[in-house]
Amino acid sequence: MTPEQSKIVLIARSWIGTPYVHQASTKGAGSDCLGLVRGVWRELFGQEPEQVPAYSMDWSEPQGEERMMSAACRHLIEARDGAIEAGDVLLFRMRQGAVAKHVGIVTEAENARFVHAYSGHGVVESRLSLPWAKRLVTRFKFPVEGS
Repeated sequence: MTPEQSKIVLIARSWIGTPYVHQASTKGAGSDCLGLVRGVWRELFGQEPEQVPAYSMDWSEPQGEERMMSAACRHLIEARDGAIEAGDVLLFRMRQGAVAKHVGIVTEAENARFVHAYSGHGVVESRLSLPWAKRLVTRFKFPVEGS
């Protein structure tokens, strides 16, 4: 694992135990899945890449808009080739045919584990089990500082 990957994993794991709170992004106080990624981004780069508008629990499902995918493409680097690596941001569809609206951060590639904020559970580390792997749409990498 590179030093950058180790830093991302360390930061992501430091959020474990944060309660689930929709639209929140405060370590220890409350976070949703997007809030977790935003919080890791802030610890890496000092500020958010863009202002996040209010969003509902159904995100952009009624309109069928891939808002989370679009935002990820604006600020992260899509990783289409190679294997999943520690520090990767995973983007999931919670149902087949639905918009992608759940994210997590890989903590272990070999043992396939990721940290995510999950309603009813808070920020947890989970195994990237077959049911999760089937929901995976794509993965991204955080940009290298200064790039």
